[in-house]
Amino acid sequence: MKWSWKVGSVAGIDLYVHATFFLLIAWVGITYWLAGGSAAALDGIAFILALFACVVLHELGHALTARRYGIPTRDITLLPIGGVSRLERIPDKPRQEVWVSLAGPAVNVVIAAALYVWLLLSHTLRPVSVLSMAGSTFLERLLLVNVSLAVFNLLPAFPMDGGRVLRALLALRMDYVRATQVAAHVGQAMALVFGLLGLFTNPFLIFIALFVWIGAAQEASMVQMRTALSGIPVSRAMLTDFRTVAPDDPAQRVLELILAGSQQDFPVVDGGKGGRLAGVLLRSDVLKALARGADWRVRDVMRREFEVVDAADMLDTALARLQACACHALPVTSRGALVGILTMDNVGEFLLIQSALGRPRQPRAA
Repeated sequence: MKWSWKVGSVAGIDLYVHATFFLLIAWVGITYWLAGGSAAALDGIAFILALFACVVLHELGHALTARRYGIPTRDITLLPIGGVSRLERIPDKPRQEVWVSLAGPAVNVVIAAALYVWLLLSHTLRPVSVLSMAGSTFLERLLLVNVSLAVFNLLPAFPMDGGRVLRALLALRMDYVRATQVAAHVGQAMALVFGLLGLFTNPFLIFIALFVWIGAAQEASMVQMRTALSGIPVSRAMLTDFRTVAPDDPAQRVLELILAGSQQDFPVVDGGKGGRLAGVLLRSDVLKALARGADWRVRDVMRREFEVVDAADMLDTALARLQACACHALPVTSRGALVGILTMDNVGEFLLIQSALGRPRQPRAA
């Protein structure tokens, strides 16, 4: 994700923090400082950091449960609205998706239970009826927020975990795409309720309503796309009429190729199109290099670490990798030789053609 910085790795999963997260910390610090001075500011910042530590544990619950089913997690990114764990793929079976989805809220329940036991044993727990975010101690507030996280994430609306649980349960009885559409409609109905309540009570509910509405629509769209591409090899959609560059090509050669066509990223090969794939030249890197001048060659700008897909790979898997990388095209190889490139544009064209041909949807295995 753009504007994110890696801050470490947990259980082999990279952890990133988005730039807006620091804005949230600054806003909390200033707000608390204005209300109660430096001590209050430190308390507010410490609570936000503790809260997001719980969010990281929540996302690790999803990631580690998915790992049990052979599904790796690319990374976890912290945002002001919570955390996002990017799984390589959705679990193959609805029952697996239920367990992966429930693992996150379960972590919050365990944290809340542990805090409750600690406060109870230390004789510092006040009656639940008087607990509030405004007048409670640090640990009491952390207990309340973990309960809130568990309850909120279990609401049957995308992109919350409860929406995925609902979709998985529906998928036991109906086609996966249809189950996703029903779950998305339920989520959008809840978004309307949130929006109406927000107009008369808390305006923050309007923000949540927009978040839920957009998330539900995106989830339905992505599932439809993945279903349309499932079972189709990359070789059927890849672009075979493409240009390559050599490591010793000058900047002028690259500019000529960019201006001559619509191709933005170029495979870098030694010895022409049939040669060894040595790297990838991205348009974004070319523009950065041009800002410093035009006295450079491809080998000075190309990326030597890059993603490659095989012509026999399935399109839905290749599309996920294409969306995850910071590039517009992926080199396609077959038995080690470069045979094409895969771009979002030609995947989109392929989908349009499949839709026009009326390709039937493939059912999801239960």
